[in-house]
Amino acid sequence: MVDDSRVALLLAESGIRQLYARYADAVWRKDSASFGDCFTEDAVWKIAGRTVTGRADIVSLFEMTLVPSERVMMWVGIPLLDLGRGTASGRTQVTELIKRKDGSARRTLAIYYDRFVEAAAVWRFQWHHFNLAYLGPTNLSAAYLDCADYGPPPAMPGAEDPTPVPG
Repeated sequence: MVDDSRVALLLAESGIRQLYARYADAVWRKDSASFGDCFTEDAVWKIAGRTVTGRADIVSLFEMTLVPSERVMMWVGIPLLDLGRGTASGRTQVTELIKRKDGSARRTLAIYYDRFVEAAAVWRFQWHHFNLAYLGPTNLSAAYLDCADYGPPPAMPGAEDPTPVPG
């Protein structure tokens, strides 16, 4: 006998992993339209002390943040999910290698805390909170940032919790 809750979790995890694959691909290719399609129309993106609401403003911030970068390669971990009906929340570890146009390079280490929504068999970000732990040289020689630890899953930041701001 198939356990429906396990099948639902597998389908959600697969869809959310595809969402992150589309997201990382859009970042690499600097594809604003594809990046925007990863978010609901009314999504919230919290990053580096900023809160941006709505797909159009999220795309604008994305375009602005990529200006100094030649390329950004993002690696995404396996999401830890808490599943609802057509919704999910979770956290995912990410790291980025950033090649700047000035020739410098940076690395980030972070955790995304997310609320996801599924519509027409496609998962999107509804709420995307970037909890940055490190931004610095690729050899990890800089200090880690002071970022909150929200405890084990399914613990999440509150809607008003700030995101770390790089120094």
